[in-house]
Amino acid sequence: MLDVKMIERGLAKPGKTKGGLAVAMGVRPGAVSEILAEMRLIKASEIQPIIDYLELNAVPIMGRVGAGASISPEFEQMPPEGIGEVELPFPIAEETIAFEVVGDSMLPKYESGDIIVVYREQRHPLSSFYGEEAAVRLKTGERYLKTIERGKTAHVVNLTSFNAKPITGVKLEWIGEICVTLPRGQIERLRARAAARSRKKAAGGHGKPGAK
Repeated sequence: MLDVKMIERGLAKPGKTKGGLAVAMGVRPGAVSEILAEMRLIKASEIQPIIDYLELNAVPIMGRVGAGASISPEFEQMPPEGIGEVELPFPIAEETIAFEVVGDSMLPKYESGDIIVVYREQRHPLSSFYGEEAAVRLKTGERYLKTIERGKTAHVVNLTSFNAKPITGVKLEWIGEICVTLPRGQIERLRARAAARSRKKAAGGHGKPGAK
């Protein structure tokens, strides 16, 4: 569901303005201010232009997460903005990041090449994740996609997989709660559709009167 908070978050991105959004929506500039003040409802025909202009369904891919493999951020040398982005088939309300799955220890649920979208900030205490799959970063820096199990003490956990030996007695620095999983095949289809939209948009621009 598209709401005012999502639009405000989109407008806070570099290069995004109310004027630019109004142009994308095909409305007068004051209409955006009216929407933000909840004086005007968003029309159904305006939803997709808002999502596209504000990139509300775009999630940055911040690297890889190991399902069997050990991914070290120091080795990966990930730039702050990530290595690209993935477009979801819907807008997402909260700050999220994505990781590409590497390895086969979580088969058949997760395959190498799948994308998991997780909340950027850890929203719940460690104990609430016992028995759940999540992206994790160890105190030593490695990233994994594992099931979190209770350790011998409250400060350590065991990380288990479907097809690999458990990693026992480790301390976690961060837990990325999974909110969306995109299979590799679905990602390819989404990217193909996004490329088709870009080509159509570019062709439409060239087709205007006076364009060369």
